[in-house]
Amino acid sequence: MLLARVVGTVVATRKDSRLDGKKLLIVKPIDPWGKDESGYLIAVDTVSAGFRERVIIVSGSSARMASGCKDCPVDTAIVGIVDNVEVSP
Repeated sequence: MLLARVVGTVVATRKDSRLDGKKLLIVKPIDPWGKDESGYLIAVDTVSAGFRERVIIVSGSSARMASGCKDCPVDTAIVGIVDNVEVSP
C-alpha cells in the first residue's frame, strides 16, 4: 500500500470494455508527511475520491481484488481515503 494525492482525471473514449463506468484518476505518491515523491500513476477509483484528497493505493494483484475490479485489466486502485496520518518517532 502507498499514500498518494489525487491530482487529476483521465478521460478515455476508447478503453477495454471491462473499464466502462470506472473513474480513472491521476495520483501522485506522497510520503507520510505529505511531501511529493517522484512519478505519477493512473488508478481506478473504488471509493469516490475527490481532487487533492490523500488516498491509499494498491497495485498488482491487490488492485485486481479491489471492489468492482475483479477480472479487470487494472494495475493500480484507490482503496481508501486518508483522514489522518500519525508517525511515531
